[in-house]
Amino acid sequence: MADHDNKKKEGNQLNIELPEQIADGMYSNLAVITHSPTEFILDFIQIVPNVPKAKVKSRILLGPQNAKRLLRALAENVKKYEAQFGVITEPEAGKTGFPPMSFNAPTGQA
Repeated sequence: MADHDNKKKEGNQLNIELPEQIADGMYSNLAVITHSPTEFILDFIQIVPNVPKAKVKSRILLGPQNAKRLLRALAENVKKYEAQFGVITEPEAGKTGFPPMSFNAPTGQA
């Protein structure tokens, strides 16, 4: 029976590969989220003060169930972060150093 349990545990493991070109990551200081009935679209953008144009650096598409899992995982990690390093404060409205945001992002359609 122990042999069966070991195989079951091995079957539940996921081997994740992190390619070198992705390992450095991509910095983003703005995320725009849109959705359709079948997916959530997360656009990660890097904006620079006093530059009126910004490009999407990365786009992630998630199904609704995975979007909800991401929401829970992010909330759990923020809670752990704040327990270790203190409460994350948000800047007052208009004090971010960035121009006001108004998006003409299209509504997601699948």
